[in-house]
Amino acid sequence: MIRAILGFVGALTALFPDRMVDAFETVAIEEDGADTRPWVGSAVRAEGVLAVAVALLGGRTYAWLLNLTGVFGVVVFAFPEAYREFAARFLYERSEEVRWADRSTRILKAIGVAYALAALREFRRRRRARSQF
Repeated sequence: MIRAILGFVGALTALFPDRMVDAFETVAIEEDGADTRPWVGSAVRAEGVLAVAVALLGGRTYAWLLNLTGVFGVVVFAFPEAYREFAARFLYERSEEVRWADRSTRILKAIGVAYALAALREFRRRRRARSQF
């Protein structure tokens, strides 16, 4: 199920990268004053293509990506302010103009938990499958 969701969200991201960035900004950013760097749309599209490919391939590639996603989720949950600071500097031309919405901390923590739980669930599923052989 998680693999299908990954593929679906990846396809949406690959097809509509600008809309995905806009959706993120609508939810997480208070004011729309800062401009994203010119390469952000292409990077988001590439991330979507990668997600679709990994979802289709499965196997170790999928397991590796889910493990990485879980670690990322734990970091985002534990340090949402540091993530916001990093994301602003990395994604925006003038990071000092990015004004995060008050709700962004809760949203980032929820995303972090979701990523970590998805990774844990898949890890347990793989472990059960190995122990049956």
